[in-house]
Amino acid sequence: MDAVRKFLLSPGIWSSLFPVIGIARATKTGPRDWRVVLMWASWGISVALAVGTVLEKSRQAELDELEEGY
Repeated sequence: MDAVRKFLLSPGIWSSLFPVIGIARATKTGPRDWRVVLMWASWGISVALAVGTVLEKSRQAELDELEEGY
C-alpha cells in the first residue's frame, strides 16, 4: 500500500498525467502526421521520468534509513 501511496501523492506523477487529455483531443481532431507521434512520445517520456524520479527518491530514502542504523 505504501508503494501505491508514494505514486498517488507525487505531484510529478500528477503533472505528467494531465497533459494526456489535450494530447488525446489533438490526436482525435487534428491531422495525423509526425507531430502526433512526437506528442505521444514526449508524453510517455515525461511519465517515465516522473515514475523514475519517484522510484529513485524511494530508494534513496531506504538507503538513508540503512545508513542511520549504522
